[in-house]
Amino acid sequence: MLRTLIFDWDGTLHNTRALYGGAFRAAYSWLVEAGQAPARRYTDEELSVYLGINAREMWKNFMPGLSQELRDRASAIVGERMVAGIKAGRAILYPGAEEALEEIKSEGYRLVFLSNCKRAYMEAHREWFGLDRYFDGFYCCEDYDFIPKKDIFPHVAETFPGDYLMIGDRNSDLALGFAHGLKTIACAYGFGAPAEWEGADGLARSVAELPGLVRKLA
Repeated sequence: MLRTLIFDWDGTLHNTRALYGGAFRAAYSWLVEAGQAPARRYTDEELSVYLGINAREMWKNFMPGLSQELRDRASAIVGERMVAGIKAGRAILYPGAEEALEEIKSEGYRLVFLSNCKRAYMEAHREWFGLDRYFDGFYCCEDYDFIPKKDIFPHVAETFPGDYLMIGDRNSDLALGFAHGLKTIACAYGFGAPAEWEGADGLARSVAELPGLVRKLA
């Protein structure tokens, strides 16, 4: 019987596009002004491929020739801008996200937040949306030196009992489930591509479908 549900955040409950585009473009403008990148403007759609990927991996993939020092500074600009956006009320959850969490929580499951994000970002969301109402534990990859989620899972398992269900939109979420033999729900409304969801036990087309899929897989 399922006891613990592990939720990704960006692309699963939170629509990151509302914050990320402007934050990224601020960092990229800084790189252009520093003579480290050619002038151009990236659209939100172009940037969607990087959503849900940890900051270290994102910058390594996006600008592999950039020094680590410059990557870290650009990443910090993105993080600072996104946290400021959260505190200014610009963060947006997918429609029905809070209702789905309330419904699932009321059925007695333990909910765990696990994101490829930085701690300041996680804590800003936690405070702004009052996430302690829903989640029993909070984990972010920065606290574990940006290792993959599948390698963070044993730390979750030390505290929270199984059986488990992993819910997320990117291959890093499903990879956790596959690596540890967990049931999985792929969120097709997020930022992943269909190839990333292959092998999932359930496929959600909207947040509203999550409670029903959880019951089906319990």
